[in-house]
Amino acid sequence: MKRFLIISSLLGLIVVIVICIINLRVASYSNDRIKTIDGLSPDSGVGIVFGARVGEDGVASNTLHDRTIVAVEAYKANKVNKLLLSGGNDEPEVMKKLAVELGVPGSAIIIDALGLRTYDSCFRAKNVFGVERAVLFTQDYHQARSLYLCRNMGIDSVGVDTKRRDYLGERWLWVREYFSRVGAWWDVNFR
Repeated sequence: MKRFLIISSLLGLIVVIVICIINLRVASYSNDRIKTIDGLSPDSGVGIVFGARVGEDGVASNTLHDRTIVAVEAYKANKVNKLLLSGGNDEPEVMKKLAVELGVPGSAIIIDALGLRTYDSCFRAKNVFGVERAVLFTQDYHQARSLYLCRNMGIDSVGVDTKRRDYLGERWLWVREYFSRVGAWWDVNFR
């Protein structure tokens, strides 16, 4: 029994170390790649807006609302030439409605209703929509993984942090993201 506990403890420690190393690797992709809208060069490519929850009433969550608002600001500042709204269910349509209400012409909006995961959104941006350069619009906790995936898909990308407020359950989002980064690393290296 003692030997089993020692081996189990060592294996657990190894797993924790591997998870930490993978997180550091994924996080390194965001070094010097997070910008403000003012810090973007003119026409920095396509703005990719990642989906997030939509309420049962069809209203964007605060997370999705902020992502869309910041992307619209970048579009209006001529920092991106199009907005690729990627998500599942009603997310892209809710984002589009908000963007159009804020003055983005429908011709500048691309809908990707099959961006069910961050991996899918990045993969489809490159392989379906032909995106070569992009600005990623998402909150700070999601930026490292988004940049890691897009850059590994061959998209020259930078990110803009869209956090405008504290979000309900944000601590949980940081914890979830820690493990999602491991999943992203797995997808890139073994999928």
